[in-house]
Amino acid sequence: MKKIRIFAFVSFVIGAVIISVAFINCKSGAKTNQNDNLKFNGKGFALVELFTSEGCSSCPPADELVAKVQKEVGDKPVYILAYHVDYWNRLGWKDVFSSADYSKRQNEYAHWLNLSQVYTPQIVVNGKTEFVGSQEERLRSTIKSGLQGSGSVQLNLGVTLNANNTASVQYKVEGNTGSASNVISLALVQKQAVVKVERGENGGRTLAHAQIVRNLQTMPLNKNNGSATIALPAGVEARGWEVIGFVQNTNNGAVLAASKSLVKVSADVGQQDKNIQ
Repeated sequence: MKKIRIFAFVSFVIGAVIISVAFINCKSGAKTNQNDNLKFNGKGFALVELFTSEGCSSCPPADELVAKVQKEVGDKPVYILAYHVDYWNRLGWKDVFSSADYSKRQNEYAHWLNLSQVYTPQIVVNGKTEFVGSQEERLRSTIKSGLQGSGSVQLNLGVTLNANNTASVQYKVEGNTGSASNVISLALVQKQAVVKVERGENGGRTLAHAQIVRNLQTMPLNKNNGSATIALPAGVEARGWEVIGFVQNTNNGAVLAASKSLVKVSADVGQQDKNIQ
């Protein structure tokens, strides 16, 4: 009887060890697969556009997700834009970052992607794929697909900070864009912000935001190089901000190229930003 008990105990311990090792390996494999989704295996890129709002209780997880991905991508060609729409403002809290222009842009995607309505949080990648903004695995796999693309069109940006609280952006497009309906859009991006929401669905919560679009300008792409001036919001410094540009086909919404350049503050205001990506 004693031998039987000892044998049963040993069998239990061995079984527990096997299960624990399997669990650890499973977790390790999941982590590896997750990181694999952000590997840069081609000449492509991923423009991630999030439509969000401080008035939407479902949006904070999506905001947290894009902030997490933004930290992971490093120097990979992944460009994240968070547009705060304005149609949630009527429910008791006005999102200070919201704009009717961003709601209009989301409705343009509804037209391009044949959607019956808009919603938040919504993510659109490269103008072609949309899904609920808090779906992490979907976001990672879609970014991976974008990075594995051909990248037949290239966009280069440079930014000059002016003394009058504006930024001059120079752009150059290389490759055959193939359509007279293409436009170039330039987004001024505030890297991060923290806001205490006092009312609405998120009332009482303190929300952290990343990659906030504060200004968006769109122009016809009449030639492969040009410039534009973007106004910075009043009362803020440009330190740590960036400009993300992208070329888009207005017939179907497909994004053909994207790039970014930091807006740097230096002693010599107006110096050309040399960090062209």
